[in-house]
Amino acid sequence: MTIQRQIEGAVAVLTIDRPDALNALDVTTLRELRAHLAEVRDRDDLRVAVLTGAGTRAFCAGADLKGTRTSSASYPEALFRAPEPAADLGLYIRLMDLTDLGLAKPLVAAVNGHCLGAGLELALQCDLRIASTQATFGLPEVAVGSIPAVSGLHRLLKAVPAAHAMQMVLTGERIGAEHAARIGLVTETMAPNALPDRALALAARIAANAPLAVQAVRKLSRQTSHLGDADAQQLTELYWGVLRDTADRIEGRQAFAEKRQPHYTGR
Repeated sequence: MTIQRQIEGAVAVLTIDRPDALNALDVTTLRELRAHLAEVRDRDDLRVAVLTGAGTRAFCAGADLKGTRTSSASYPEALFRAPEPAADLGLYIRLMDLTDLGLAKPLVAAVNGHCLGAGLELALQCDLRIASTQATFGLPEVAVGSIPAVSGLHRLLKAVPAAHAMQMVLTGERIGAEHAARIGLVTETMAPNALPDRALALAARIAANAPLAVQAVRKLSRQTSHLGDADAQQLTELYWGVLRDTADRIEGRQAFAEKRQPHYTGR
């Protein structure tokens, strides 16, 4: 197994466990990761996932160039296939894009070392990113004649100011954790030994909130980012209306009035 799973209450901690390869992503690891995320998606008792890497050297150093499959198939042969068969035909980057999983539950990236290439593209798909002070970040693809293949530039431009994103991508240079925090790529930095507990605490705090509301916020953050104000408001109102009469919203208001902690059931 190259992905280790630990359950802490309503939180699933998923650890990329290939420290000898700096937790680089091969096809087997990607398939395991997607299977675990699909389980998080489908289990009502799991509300948040934390994604991290084994050891302290790397969160994920990118795609495993030795472990990704080669294929005699041409790109057009793979282009119109679903992610799994496309990967078998050499288009393994499809497995790195998690959007087709339809995951509405939040992901927290605990970046504990090098976060490069596909590793950063994975972290950019998470909702929160925190890092150890030893973490480094980069999209070095132009230095080896390629581009970030999993919408890395697109997502980085949304995560940080454009000038910082373009400098990172055009130079291929790495930045440290302090720099990443300064430009907003991560929200917090801390000592390496404090990172796991802080990631779990953040995830547990999210998991304590009303699950349907949390999932609605996550979906809205993705569905409205490209919309104008009027269209964004229409979609926001729709989600508000969906949640208005749920048991959790009633419970939240009653708990507030009674000055107690709410008990949410996701209904």
